[in-house]
Amino acid sequence: MALLNSKGQQVSDDLFKRNTAKLNAEVVSRPSLSYWKSVWIRLRQNKLAMLGLFTMIGLIIMAIIGPWISPNSVTGGDLTQVNQPPSSTYWFGTDALGRDMFARTWYGARISLFVGFAAALIDCVIGIVYGGVSGYKGGRTDSIMMRIVEVLYGLPYLLVVILLMVIMGPGLFTIIVALTVTGWVGMARIVRGQVLSLKQNEYVLASKVFGGSTPHIIRKSLLPNTMGPIIIQMTLTVPSAIFAEAFLSFLGLGISAPFASWGSLAEDGLSAILTGHWWRLFFPAFFISLTMYAFNVFGDGLQDAIDPKTRGR
Repeated sequence: MALLNSKGQQVSDDLFKRNTAKLNAEVVSRPSLSYWKSVWIRLRQNKLAMLGLFTMIGLIIMAIIGPWISPNSVTGGDLTQVNQPPSSTYWFGTDALGRDMFARTWYGARISLFVGFAAALIDCVIGIVYGGVSGYKGGRTDSIMMRIVEVLYGLPYLLVVILLMVIMGPGLFTIIVALTVTGWVGMARIVRGQVLSLKQNEYVLASKVFGGSTPHIIRKSLLPNTMGPIIIQMTLTVPSAIFAEAFLSFLGLGISAPFASWGSLAEDGLSAILTGHWWRLFFPAFFISLTMYAFNVFGDGLQDAIDPKTRGR
């Protein structure tokens, strides 16, 4: 076979083969995208999810530095500055005791976000262990473990919280315990379902044949392939826990004065609406809503990026 260039000169087969081999080598040498890198690329294309992510980051940063930015104390008040509207001195106004609402709002963000992340982390750990063992063992063990899950799932949530408040006393630790007593059952169900669908795969069976223990197989072979649904569930658990903490604080079962969370600030500000002091309710309620919106749109976008049914579109 002979090829002709633009001048009509003959090009040897060897040169053509070398160029072809070089092109093939370049294609082969290009690094393929990893699974999580492709997920990140798809996530970046979702503008609403990225807006939620940046909003989450901004809220976390402000929760850290917000109380330091304000020149006023979180707990100290000035009775000569009671119920002052937002101004250049008090950016979010003051409350009934003359305390700076800007400093208290961002201090409340620390409490609310901490409760949300702590509850999500504990739910994740318990749910992964419980659901992984239940799904992998199967049979009678799975049946007994899932009956326990169903009993816990059916318990009235508010009743459990009130009982714990009576036994342990109100406080931050009690709220986290109350949120996690039954909060992990959703994660356990998701992990169990994923493990049931994966445990008959060849790599799991091969690990069994080579003498892998149950914890080793779950940790090395099953959990890495269930991380997508686990991460999605965690991103949706955080706003649920934040809202639950706000609800409990709104009922007076949350953080005790003089400290505050968004829920307790909203509870304090509810009565102020009738007297025209709208800022006392507006700012904590606004940030609760903004946080829940940011986490939910980010979780939805992450689910779309991870879902294999949408990855190929």
